[in-house]
Amino acid sequence: MAELVGVFACSHAPQLVRDWEAIEAGRRSRLDHSFRELAHAIVSSRADAIVVIGPDHWSNFFLNNMPAICIGVGSHHGGPPEPWLSAFPHRTMAGDARFGMHLAEYVFAHGFEPSLSYDMKLDHGFCVPLWRMGLDPVPAIVPVVINAIQSPVPSIVRCLEFGKMIANAITAFDVARRIAILATGGLSHSVGEPTMREVDEIFDRSSLTYFAGGDPAALIAHLSEERIARAGNGASEIRYWAIAHGAAGARGFDLLHYEVVHEVGTGCGFARWI
Repeated sequence: MAELVGVFACSHAPQLVRDWEAIEAGRRSRLDHSFRELAHAIVSSRADAIVVIGPDHWSNFFLNNMPAICIGVGSHHGGPPEPWLSAFPHRTMAGDARFGMHLAEYVFAHGFEPSLSYDMKLDHGFCVPLWRMGLDPVPAIVPVVINAIQSPVPSIVRCLEFGKMIANAITAFDVARRIAILATGGLSHSVGEPTMREVDEIFDRSSLTYFAGGDPAALIAHLSEERIARAGNGASEIRYWAIAHGAAGARGFDLLHYEVVHEVGTGCGFARWI
């Protein structure tokens, strides 16, 4: 039987690679320490595969085809297509086709209907954290794209339910496999809006407090669509944290670090649940 060996989350802002040297030295050191701390936790978990939950930034999908959920079921995935990530050390990354298909079949049988991709490109939403963590080797990746870019998007309630389904699918997988979950994205930020570079620190810190509180109803009430929208169009990525929270049974949250990174225009967070 497979085992869920860790649930983690971190930010994936492109400037964490593209403008790394422009970040103030002390802040850069703290961010680097946080990424390394997550990497140590993942390595210590001895994960054979990581379910990475993130967005697609127009690399695989566009307005003419925008699935709410897409599971990458290929044996390999393409590296990032963005030119500024051309130095990313992996042009392809191993997948776990057997578990990916099991995950898809399991959630289909339990109330979700994701789309599937046998040939997915992993853009910066997936690759920036993997690069900054310095994982070597990188475990097999099962990418799960959740639309948080173009309305309508999955509700926080559905995200919590989907996280629970991922955890259940792992324990129902009849293969000896150690599987971790990594949610990437957020926290508050805006992209291409007049509020770009602004960070809603109150939203970020209160949301982190609700994750730590372990009360799903209170978290759902806090993360209303109106409140998320006021934290910036990029704040919608907090859905990925909600999926991780659901996978961990809405308990055990441990905030490793949070900081407003002005050079990135993002409230950057790092956390683990189990």
